Amino acid sequence: MKDNKVIAAIDMGSAKVTTIIAQVNLNESSLEKSVNIVGVASVDSKGVRKGQIVDIEEAVETVVSSVEAAERMAGYNLSRAYISVGGAHINSLNSHGVVAISNPDSEISQEDIERVIDAAKAVSLPSSREVIHVIPREYTVDGEGGVKDPVGMTGVRLEVETHLVSASSPAIKNIVKTVSEVGVEVEELVFSGLAAAEAVLTNTEKELGCVLVDIGGGTTSVAVFIEGSLAYSSEIPIGAKNVTNDLAIGLRVSIESAEKIKLALSKKEKLSKTEKEVDYIDIATFGADESKKVSKKTLVEGIIRPRLNEIFTMVKLDLAKAEIINKIPSGVVITGGGALTVGVVESSKRMMALPARIGEPKGVGGLIDDILNPAYSAPIGLILWGSKNIEAPGVGSIAKRIKLPTKGIIGKFVQTIRDLLP
Repeated sequence: MKDNKVIAAIDMGSAKVTTIIAQVNLNESSLEKSVNIVGVASVDSKGVRKGQIVDIEEAVETVVSSVEAAERMAGYNLSRAYISVGGAHINSLNSHGVVAISNPDSEISQEDIERVIDAAKAVSLPSSREVIHVIPREYTVDGEGGVKDPVGMTGVRLEVETHLVSASSPAIKNIVKTVSEVGVEVEELVFSGLAAAEAVLTNTEKELGCVLVDIGGGTTSVAVFIEGSLAYSSEIPIGAKNVTNDLAIGLRVSIESAEKIKLALSKKEKLSKTEKEVDYIDIATFGADESKKVSKKTLVEGIIRPRLNEIFTMVKLDLAKAEIINKIPSGVVITGGGALTVGVVESSKRMMALPARIGEPKGVGGLIDDILNPAYSAPIGLILWGSKNIEAPGVGSIAKRIKLPTKGIIGKFVQTIRDLLP
């Protein structure tokens, strides 16, 4: 027997606004979960600059276009959606929480977990900022650290190390207002770097330690994972649009022509050797007013590479300032639309002195022919993030509705069943 649920995601980026509608198929017999894309639409972004809304009317028009196109494809009207949050206003900090165990027999319950996380969340923030994520990194029970899930353990003192991601309150309100104008309710706001990580990082990379660099249009999201948990997150106010602007200025062509040239150069990487030997391109073929042949080497090494080097230098300085540059042996995973830029992996290796790879989204099926590329990592990650909140029917949902025992033999059996659920 299958139970299908529909979830949606809206990724409001500086370059494009993407809406994805997906069906989460829950198989009761095998407790398996599969995610199938049933509708997707992407339109050029307006009213959004460097991850923040600068014109609500234009932003609403763009989101309406994207949502309506996805709804037509899926044959489903959106009412709720997961929304990405990015921009230079994103900050993070690590926080510590401590509570005493409330149960008389000293057994740790889910209620204790919630209390200790609330204690960690009680940090002093300016009134203009609000916390959007509280992510537990590890628990400590009576001085013994490294605990991932303390429920059912015995102790008198419970501590937690958490990672808090905060954002500007006005920026959050503008996003919520824009989405509300479209008639869509916000299911949850998710940091774009964290969403992209859901789609492209492996569990091994997260455990060993790695940094995800999501190069968007106007900003670059940075998310560092150490021992399986998010340990640091930030945003850098430079993105792939800066590369396009550099090409437009250097070649004296329009932004549209510069974007076409940038994409053509990245495709040249995949051509055969004989085709690569043609070392010049005529910019007139990309919409420029006059015919002029330009060396590809000049474009790549003289214009594109310096800007990529700057992006990865800023990432390295950011990680060095946070004192975690030496804790990420798995290296750099590059994703986002900027990951398609020619020479991006080489620049990362050169500037950060770490192994690097391009991260492509995975974990979804359905209408994926055009979206399984790095440019769609964040919206696909939002869908995967949302699918984690959907439990398989049966025991999991019953356990939420009915107060099941948590002690004794029956309690242990119930906990074992819960642990088996996704």
